[in-house]
Amino acid sequence: MGTLVIVGLIALIAIIFALMGLKIIQQGETKVIERLGKYHSTLPSGINIIWPVIDKPRRIYVRYVREGFDGENRVMVRMSDRIDLREQVYDFPEQSVITKDNVTTRINALLYFQITDPFKAVYEIDNLPNAIEKLTQTTLRNVIGELELDETLTSRDTINSKLRAVLDEASNKWGVKVNRVELQDITPPESVRDAMEQQMQAERERRAKILKAEGEKTSAILQSEGEKESQINKAMADKESQILIAEGEAKAKILQAEAEAAAIAKIAEAIRGSQSDPASYMLAIKYIDTLKEMVSGKDNKTVYLPYEATSMLGSIGGIKDLFTNTPSK
Repeated sequence: MGTLVIVGLIALIAIIFALMGLKIIQQGETKVIERLGKYHSTLPSGINIIWPVIDKPRRIYVRYVREGFDGENRVMVRMSDRIDLREQVYDFPEQSVITKDNVTTRINALLYFQITDPFKAVYEIDNLPNAIEKLTQTTLRNVIGELELDETLTSRDTINSKLRAVLDEASNKWGVKVNRVELQDITPPESVRDAMEQQMQAERERRAKILKAEGEKTSAILQSEGEKESQINKAMADKESQILIAEGEAKAKILQAEAEAAAIAKIAEAIRGSQSDPASYMLAIKYIDTLKEMVSGKDNKTVYLPYEATSMLGSIGGIKDLFTNTPSK
């Protein structure tokens, strides 16, 4: 009976010993094993067996966020033997930095990093989360100290790139890869914010005035072009009207000339066979009409005697001969 008890105790101790030596590592995690205080191995994900008592996982500082009773998140640090190999993000609280133009600004940043070498993360630095936080703060102060406030507000991508490059180079010996750094908020002093608001308001008013002036300029240009086009159209219409009037006058003169030519032809036909000249006859008629216009008018007592009276009398005589010699029909 005593032998069975001893065997059972030995079996129980063996099972407990085996369970203590059985280590299951989650995917994306690892453990650093020390044998008798000296580095032995880094366990991969899955089932691993170590020697209890002789082999022990090395414990390191781990940063995590826990929600408090007031609902706010608080950053906590604890000891753990598990090393997370996934990408992690640290949200650093606001800190005061001084720009190149001596303006105190509050900035908070996000840091994305990943442990690539667990051995260095354990043995090259004592408190990795604290080291990363302090390194980020000092690097942020150095980078912002080289820029003026306006450059800080407008050059976030440049600041992020500089921070990432400096942090990645400095943390490489700790087995850490810094993937990116993002600035969340940049809060200048209230006096500076008021001045910036006034500047922005002035800039908006200036742009509004420029847009209004450009609109008035465009309107004036369009109006002048419209007036110019109207004047051109009016000038073209006047020209066409003058052309039409001139064409009408020309046609009228042509018709009048044709009528006179027809009249002369009839007169010539009428006095054919006589000794009278048709041209002299027409001149005499024009001469008489002109004298008639000259002496017309009320109470006109002036007597006009042509200078070439004999020629006129000769023309009248020609008219007399015309009617005398015209054969009766």
